[in-house]
Amino acid sequence: MRIGVITVQVPFIRGGAEILTDGLVKAICEAGHEVEEISMPFRFAPVSEVKRSMDIWASENFEYMNGYAMDLVICLKFPTFYLQHPNKVAWIIHQHRAVYDLWDTAFTEGLSTTSDGKALRQDIIQRDTQALKSFHKLFAIGKTVSKRLQYFNQISSITLYHPPKLDSHFYNAPAEPYIFFPSRLERLKRQDLLIKAMKYVKSPVVALLAGDGGQKMALQNLIEQLDINHRVRLIGRLSDAEIIGFYAHCLGVFFGSYDEDYGYVTLEAMLAAKPVITCNDSGEAVEFVIDQETGFVVNPEPEAIAQAIDDLYFHQQSAVAMGMAGLEKYRALNISWDNVINKLL
Repeated sequence: MRIGVITVQVPFIRGGAEILTDGLVKAICEAGHEVEEISMPFRFAPVSEVKRSMDIWASENFEYMNGYAMDLVICLKFPTFYLQHPNKVAWIIHQHRAVYDLWDTAFTEGLSTTSDGKALRQDIIQRDTQALKSFHKLFAIGKTVSKRLQYFNQISSITLYHPPKLDSHFYNAPAEPYIFFPSRLERLKRQDLLIKAMKYVKSPVVALLAGDGGQKMALQNLIEQLDINHRVRLIGRLSDAEIIGFYAHCLGVFFGSYDEDYGYVTLEAMLAAKPVITCNDSGEAVEFVIDQETGFVVNPEPEAIAQAIDDLYFHQQSAVAMGMAGLEKYRALNISWDNVINKLL
């Protein structure tokens, strides 16, 4: 078949959605199909730009193209759902979260207090609901996304997991006394929770935070304000080989993002047979981490996170067993690109 993989991108911001898109295109190609990634830039603000993007995608008819026609289109992100084609499949990475689960929270920067914001929310929810009902098949990347679709749009979807990049390269090595947290340095990822927790940690464990992003200076300032430069280090962007090595040798992994739709960090930790500390409001991570069995699920509070870190250090035999249990859980989930392609196509 000739297949279009349809998405949007914020220029110069690369994260899990872009990794998923790359993996999907590669997997479709390896399955013997012709595939093309089709994307347009997306702007989160102002409201008028979000609406303009919605209208542009609604005006697109992918049934009529110069050259070859597409047998199937796979839509991944808002607002690509609005395009026209007789054979559409959705594999939803996430909707426009600012008007869904992040509405009226600190993460939306006052959108819910404006009349334009309120009108945008109503418009998006109505148009999403109408558009998604027209799809041939509807999948979501995680249970968190599926639950959100059901709650806000009254639409059922099938959860379809996919493997992280380099899934076959992770390995386990003896633990060294550090907690690892690789992720974009953004407010939703809540690196500040781990930084604040290190003020309460009694064991000689340190925290290594990898990645770059808009919160880098704020997080460095927080480290200095708390006077814990000796306990926390921002180590910047790492190569793939470095990331795999840091996973292999860590005592455990922290992933406390707010209401995460998927979260490669949790799966990568499981592949490296390392226990995961996550929070009970961290979304999909809670679907993977079994409290006291493959890691810890705690309240999003620094003291609770600190206690979990100390538990890993002072009970390292149990920590090793948790990590191995996480690896076995991952293997039991049948997470593979072959499974994804079989379901989508």
